[in-house]
Amino acid sequence: MLVDGNIGGVVDGTAGGSVHEIDAQVAQARRIGLDGVWTTETSRDPFLPLLLATQRAPELTVGTAVAVAFARNPMTVAVTANDLHAMSGGRFVLGLGSQVSAHITRRFSMPWSNPAARMREFVLALRAIWSSWQTGERLRFTGEYYSHTLMPPLFRPDPNPHGTPPVVLAAVGPRMTRVAAEVADGLLVHSLTSERYLREVTRPQLTGHAPGFTVCYPGLVATGADERTFAAAVAKVREQIAFYAATPAYRAVLDLHGWGDLHTELHRLSRRGDWDTMTGLVDDTVLRTFAVVGEPAEAGAEIAGRYAGLVDRFTLYTPYPLDEPTRAAVVSSVRDKAG
Repeated sequence: MLVDGNIGGVVDGTAGGSVHEIDAQVAQARRIGLDGVWTTETSRDPFLPLLLATQRAPELTVGTAVAVAFARNPMTVAVTANDLHAMSGGRFVLGLGSQVSAHITRRFSMPWSNPAARMREFVLALRAIWSSWQTGERLRFTGEYYSHTLMPPLFRPDPNPHGTPPVVLAAVGPRMTRVAAEVADGLLVHSLTSERYLREVTRPQLTGHAPGFTVCYPGLVATGADERTFAAAVAKVREQIAFYAATPAYRAVLDLHGWGDLHTELHRLSRRGDWDTMTGLVDDTVLRTFAVVGEPAEAGAEIAGRYAGLVDRFTLYTPYPLDEPTRAAVVSSVRDKAG
């Protein structure tokens, strides 16, 4: 993991879906020279695909971006993460996110309260559990939200030869960002984060973090091999920005740019399901603020230039089909520019 706030040519991709899709995604990642692959938790489990990725591409970093912490408890996450870290040869990164209240309470039927404080305690509980396994000491963790005080020998894994997995936290607001700096090994920046928000809001909150702290950013990229594919990519990225910008949890990012009224209207339209109108409200200024837009070489150069000094790992986020030669051209351009 990089720690100097310079992309340095480190570019990641995403993986997930059916077994056959994962094989193809990881094989492509190897061919075009990506440094890692990340899974998301939407319609599929975020952990299972990474086991396959470690078998297919033993040189890649693998991680969750993100697994929903509050849909689980620290012990279940500790076990799964410990196994993946061992099976990957120490190349697993545990990315955790809080999600929002409605999903936690209505989709997962789990408790929701004080997400920043709860996440802080969740990570501390993870570390206490892993420490108990590594040292053989008695497990004694008691907090406001989680308590873990039982670890019979039968249920205690052997010490992990690769140590404990690094933990990175997804954050948008200042409180969760400060929690990441305090207890985690890195930050997962949300895709609806502008360069200005990173510079003026996010980075100032990352004070006092431990050495090796890593900022990871899945950035939206709109590119294509020709005019037709480029236009289709731009349309899908506008749609994705509209979806994110309608979410109240991300309003602060738009407020910074003076676009609070845009959020209000997008949120109103989202409640009606009027997605076409929402997408039309994302003009070129908003589009280019939240996404890198351009032909492959131009896009790669902009990624390296725009995020130098702000992020350590950049994940290509393309919510549309992007052919391998075009994706490879973007990656090559990032590396050439980052030099």
